[in-house]
Amino acid sequence: MSERKPLVEARGLVKSYQRRLGLFGPRGPAVRAVEGVDLDVAEGETLGLVGESGSGKSTTGRLLIRLLEPDAGSLRFEGEDLLALRPRELRRMRRRFQIIFQDPYGSLNPRMRVGSIVAEPLTIHGIGKSRLERKEMAAKLLEDVGLDRAAMDKYPHAFSGGQRQRIGIARAIACSPKFLVADEPVSSLDPPVQAQIVNLMVELQEKRGLAYLFIAHDLRLVEHISDRVAVMYLGKIVEEAPARALYAEPLHPYTKALLASTPRAVPGEPTPPALAGETPSPAHPPSGCRFHPRCPVAVEVCSRVEPALLPAGEGRKVALPFATNAEKPFDLWKKR
Repeated sequence: MSERKPLVEARGLVKSYQRRLGLFGPRGPAVRAVEGVDLDVAEGETLGLVGESGSGKSTTGRLLIRLLEPDAGSLRFEGEDLLALRPRELRRMRRRFQIIFQDPYGSLNPRMRVGSIVAEPLTIHGIGKSRLERKEMAAKLLEDVGLDRAAMDKYPHAFSGGQRQRIGIARAIACSPKFLVADEPVSSLDPPVQAQIVNLMVELQEKRGLAYLFIAHDLRLVEHISDRVAVMYLGKIVEEAPARALYAEPLHPYTKALLASTPRAVPGEPTPPALAGETPSPAHPPSGCRFHPRCPVAVEVCSRVEPALLPAGEGRKVALPFATNAEKPFDLWKKR
């Protein structure tokens, strides 16, 4: 982890969901969406969390800010036990962490004017001495995200997707939080608008000292904003590393496959093939390494041994069944 002071510390987070077989049918097997996840986010840094759809990324993000309650594990924010807080204490703590949602259309109340949407967190947390002061604060927040004051009196439908996401970001930073979970914040936007929103987030981070958990499935997008990257597959972290090291030399075969299947914006370059095979059901994950049925270099031990996330040198961690010596940076894998 970064040498900066820890802000968020999660250990052994577990979250499962119970499914019903049909509308009125019996309960099916539990889906283990998150299975023993450890994550740290330092003050002012961005941790990218990547993986295919259904890997547990969004569930993890919501667990970190207690929008979901974990079944097991521990969670600390600025050293304080977040899971021990009572509802009133948790409500007060929520000023310090917020979320930016994926859907800029569905996350804003269509019946509220933009000024009221942005000012709502200020009202809830009692920030500002009067309604007029909160209105002025909301106008300043809109300017901070690249919108003018005229937006205050309009409704969300009057804005484009990128502009709506800016409104969502203004609302998220209204209470001056220290930590933001950005859950696929640009996935529904066109590439040029994606770049604008990412640049805005970097600018706000520099001005406000924000820390981000930036959730995405596009590794190339995460590369431009993250200090570190964690790769998630079927509820588990399989690799974590400083961004530059991960992109230069990925260690886990799943990370390599994700990078190989990510389109590149190079004219004339062919579209890379999709990741081979289908993701197994999280209700019935494979034994051993969960990626082994799709892994092009799997060996017999991969189907038997469930790997732990072990240090791999230079601030890296990786989960490989045949890597047993944490002092060496997995020479066996690098030769494969």
